[in-house]
Amino acid sequence: MKKTKKVSSLMLATAMAVSSVSSAAMAEETEGKKYEVVENAGGFNQVIQEGGKKLSYSPESGVTLLEDDGFAFKDLNQNGELDTYEDWRLDAKTRAQALADLMVADGRDGIESIAGLMLYSAHTKVDSETVSGTEIDSRARTQDGTTTMDAITDHKLRHVLVTSIASPEIGAKWSNNLQSIVEGMEYGIPCNNSSDPRHEASSDTSVQYVAGESGAISKWPGMLGLAATYDPELVKEFGKTVGTEYRALGIGTALSPQIDLSSEPRWSRVSGTFGENTELTVDLSRAIVDGYQSTYDEDGNDLGWGEESIVAMIKHWPSGGPEEGGRDGHYGFGKYAVYPGEEFGEQIRNFTEGALKLDGATGMASAVMPYYTISFNQDPSGENLGNGFSNYMINELLRGEYGFDGVACTDWMITADADNDGVFQGKCWGVEDKTVAERHYMCLMAGMDQFGGNNVIGPVMEAYDMMVEEQGQEFADNRFAQSATRILLNMFNLGLFEDPYLDIDETVATVGSPELMELGYNAQVKSVVMLKNENNVISAYDANAEKKTVYVPSYTTVKKDETTKVVTSVSTPSVSVPVLSQYFNVTENPEEADFAIVGMDSPDGGSGYDMAELEEGGNGYQPITLQYREYTADTARETAIANDPGKQFIDSETGEMVYTDNAENRSYKGKTVTAANEYMLDTLEETKEAMGDKPVVVYMRAKKPVVWSEVEPLADAIIVGYGIADQAAVDIIAGVTEPSGLLPLQQPANMETVEAQYEDVPMDMECYVDAAGNTYDVAYGQNWSGVISDERTAAYGPQTK
Repeated sequence: MKKTKKVSSLMLATAMAVSSVSSAAMAEETEGKKYEVVENAGGFNQVIQEGGKKLSYSPESGVTLLEDDGFAFKDLNQNGELDTYEDWRLDAKTRAQALADLMVADGRDGIESIAGLMLYSAHTKVDSETVSGTEIDSRARTQDGTTTMDAITDHKLRHVLVTSIASPEIGAKWSNNLQSIVEGMEYGIPCNNSSDPRHEASSDTSVQYVAGESGAISKWPGMLGLAATYDPELVKEFGKTVGTEYRALGIGTALSPQIDLSSEPRWSRVSGTFGENTELTVDLSRAIVDGYQSTYDEDGNDLGWGEESIVAMIKHWPSGGPEEGGRDGHYGFGKYAVYPGEEFGEQIRNFTEGALKLDGATGMASAVMPYYTISFNQDPSGENLGNGFSNYMINELLRGEYGFDGVACTDWMITADADNDGVFQGKCWGVEDKTVAERHYMCLMAGMDQFGGNNVIGPVMEAYDMMVEEQGQEFADNRFAQSATRILLNMFNLGLFEDPYLDIDETVATVGSPELMELGYNAQVKSVVMLKNENNVISAYDANAEKKTVYVPSYTTVKKDETTKVVTSVSTPSVSVPVLSQYFNVTENPEEADFAIVGMDSPDGGSGYDMAELEEGGNGYQPITLQYREYTADTARETAIANDPGKQFIDSETGEMVYTDNAENRSYKGKTVTAANEYMLDTLEETKEAMGDKPVVVYMRAKKPVVWSEVEPLADAIIVGYGIADQAAVDIIAGVTEPSGLLPLQQPANMETVEAQYEDVPMDMECYVDAAGNTYDVAYGQNWSGVISDERTAAYGPQTK
């Protein structure tokens, strides 16, 4: 390996006994020393430096300390010399470039290490059985069967996507054990663990919030709920909280936020976005990334990258929002994003004016994930490739026109094979005929750096060899060094090379702390939108008044035990009874009740594809409905906009679309569907009849817009929650807190306006108007006094479009 400035090596680690009880300072005799070494009860050593970086390392990894000018440095490659990348006094970019150059100089072994950095693991579960002493148990397996340890040791993987974590304590121990292992491997490159969103309260809606109590992690509203607050400062605070808790769990990268513009109301991932009001989503995208990436002092000053910073991997470039017919790109039947309104520029504003143009010190989001989809007919060359394979989308637009030089990571499994539009497989849209290695090569040539869901370096090395053969050795080496520099820069910015280990007690005290739990719960309550409140059914809570009695209907579902094959019926109240009991008497008899509450989920309108219909001779394509009752798509497009390559093409002379005789037509016109949860509307109708003239309150747990014409006439009051716990909704219904949320999405008057709207154009539907004449448009909501009109509605109301 290339060697730089030589300094003396202090073989400290071998002389240190790991304390399991308390921390103790280690005395050193070196004259002019500006640091002390402390043994942490977690099994690692901490180095506290006067005027220098805090370090941590594992005595078991083989890493020792070097000293220069009285400061300590980690000898990560264990060569007894202070290499440039080990010198924390240098800026992160210089160090990242130096390590990338060092790896390239080490020949194929170094290139393999870069290939390992390009891997991003499949989903990895961390439970109580995955940690055994100082080893990571081989039972911690990724979904493809490769163990975490196999991927790390044999394939040099350093980016682990963590799913469920048994507890903060287990998560911290697992992370420390993992870092101890990789620290002792070539170059001492740490793991940069990552996570999909894990803060949404609706993961367990029945959990009660109790002030002053801690939890497994703080619980906040979903992204639509955050948007419903119309409060960029609150969203920034959420970002800060995510950074604090993630870093305490050993997570350095968030595979979020999802900042797609939800201009297509039927898309299954609408709930993960900030909605369709572009002015609002731009501001919220900027705010959340500033919260993620910057560390702040006690006075709120932005310090830039620091110990509470996380990498924001914004997704999905250039937007997954305009899916044709609302069908999602995880499947072949949803591979196309379409632009009938020619609003590509509007779709990317959340990126170009928001997350890539921050107010804070980190400047712009440091990682981007393109979506699976083919942005149909948006490449001037006429190519229709999945965004991660598209040179136009990545090199020309994202990197060239908009100046992004951070990490570009593919969405998961885009290089894997796929041969059936209706089956969950690889997502190699537009390059189905290529090999796995060829797809890796195309991604790299398009400007991508990492491969989501790939655990093995073989295809990456094949792509490298292709690059050497087609572009030359120098080009290939420089291209791999370029990606390595981008990837390593994020690690250096996070301080992982210096201080990757976690103090277990600090983790337990931080994650889900009472303070953070309170912030999250208050945000949940603030996100609730009240659409209707006839005769002030919902009003301020009077603790001295006699408790009212509420009737809550239940839903009965049938469950089958796959082992015993025993079928049982389970009856579940539509709203949590223990939560309701805090404020009301709860009865199962409508005649005894003063009023009723019916909890409902927004209509489950399907995926837009039916394999059974395909097998019966149809094309498989179906409408996606936003209403509960039967819907027939009589006004849908006669001919779909996008179809598969080989069945249509652009005439190079005229620029017009030409269809061959066997052109596929993905239209679903004239087909009929019914929401899978139609029974919820049945229950509401039955409750309304049973209650007679007594009030009925609807609590809608919404993931998409709703056609309210089926629901609103049956309700005296309506509240909407986006990814919240029942406790927050009940606090609003009981009048404990006045509602203040505003709609982040238009609510369609009917399914005909849904069919007529353009997938790429936000806020272009006819909105539902209720019995009182209120229009359910973006930025609409009520409080106890009526329709809300404040600085938020002035700034973001429909008139600002």
